[in-house]
Amino acid sequence: MTQATANTTAADDTVRPTESPTEQPTTQSAGNDTSTNSAANSAPHSAAHSATAPILELDNVSYAYAKGGKKVLHGISHTFETGKVYSITGPSGAGKTTLLSLICGLAKPTEGRVLYDGNDLARQDRYRYRSHDIGVIFQSFNLLPALTVAENITLSMDASGKRFDKPKKQIASDLLAEVHLPADYANERILHLSGGEQQRVAIARALGYDPRIIVADEPTGNLDIATQEDIMSIFRSLAHEQNRCVIIVTHSPEVAAASDEVFELAPLRRNRR
Repeated sequence: MTQATANTTAADDTVRPTESPTEQPTTQSAGNDTSTNSAANSAPHSAAHSATAPILELDNVSYAYAKGGKKVLHGISHTFETGKVYSITGPSGAGKTTLLSLICGLAKPTEGRVLYDGNDLARQDRYRYRSHDIGVIFQSFNLLPALTVAENITLSMDASGKRFDKPKKQIASDLLAEVHLPADYANERILHLSGGEQQRVAIARALGYDPRIIVADEPTGNLDIATQEDIMSIFRSLAHEQNRCVIIVTHSPEVAAASDEVFELAPLRRNRR
């Protein structure tokens, strides 16, 4: 398992553990032996892209919630490739959620750049990026309880505005198999599902429009060990067999150990006066 570290600094000596602005990121990367060779496998949508070229890059990224305010992140640089599973770890308040927002295009860095395919995300259509290129799996799933499983999955396809080469219901059925759910779950209501089943539906929904990047926020936080391992096997398959870039925010040492690289965020150390 490889590990890398990156620290940031700020002038304020006040530290608020529950506030991202007081925290500093550190990065670690880790990989297991079984993933090294499988990263070369290709995905249906990735033939024109090199598995070793960074699909996403943090270029000296800093972020503060207010102009001239305390920095949540400072001078962070890291690259993310397709064909790998990454875990972003760190204590509460280390800026993981903020970093996730930057990666997802929900916010722009105060300084530095987030690059997607070598292009500055701040200069791109970030709505199109979120609805075409990156799939997000939320910690609370954010599934719509009034809709069926299939309707939740096809909703993301509708929002993307993309054209598909087969009926959306068929794609939804295929995706259920991909996340280890039987086809007859398609017509189930979300409230009838367990937490692990809802997590699988959330993954299927994020895959609906075939994004190259998958981001998951604490996807195994409330799951038992067996379900956690199965969810991680799905993520590894998405990276190693379909050549996607999978980025997971987690507190779980087991999830981090099962990833190819770990990017650790450490609290920002303030300069004392």
